[in-house]
Amino acid sequence: MNDKASVSKELNAKHSKGLFGGRNEKGICFAILECLLKQPENRTCADCRTKAPRWASVNLGIFICMQCSGIHRSLGVHISKVRSTTLDTWLPEQVAFIRSMGNERSNNYWEANLPPNYDRRETERFIRAKYVEKKWVSKRATKPNPKRSEKCCDFHKSTESETRSGVPNRTGKLSLDEEIFSKHIAEIAPPIERPRWRS
Repeated sequence: MNDKASVSKELNAKHSKGLFGGRNEKGICFAILECLLKQPENRTCADCRTKAPRWASVNLGIFICMQCSGIHRSLGVHISKVRSTTLDTWLPEQVAFIRSMGNERSNNYWEANLPPNYDRRETERFIRAKYVEKKWVSKRATKPNPKRSEKCCDFHKSTESETRSGVPNRTGKLSLDEEIFSKHIAEIAPPIERPRWRS
């Protein structure tokens, strides 16, 4: 078995075990990605503006279309690491990063000095100029950081959002994976209806 196959096998095994009391992490990742793709700023490709992108660059934090994903792959993984939002296995850190970035935030950095009516028809040349040559990055700009830092939290203090999401309250610290998922599930999951017993 080659190295790539063994890594994929390990990732699939890790995700199928689940960290949340039997919850399927792969399914949670896909649910989070679907929610992100429904946000207005992510409904079009970050590069060519085609509707309904289904691919992403996990290190740039953007959603892209199939055509642009091929171009991004040709740039090399040192520039852009491409994954399908529906077919590939995602790590929790990758989901957290793309959630913190998104197309709008990323383009604010990469296209800071892009002329307003720039012709994007020559897509490959545009993408290379944008990410390899960094042609439109502001000279004063620093590469954007995620919206917020994800640190381990102390679960001695239970919060309403944790019980609302159905993620069991625990004592001790959660791993980064567990914390990222529990925070996102708390934001997107509907409240769990529990039967009320009358006395």
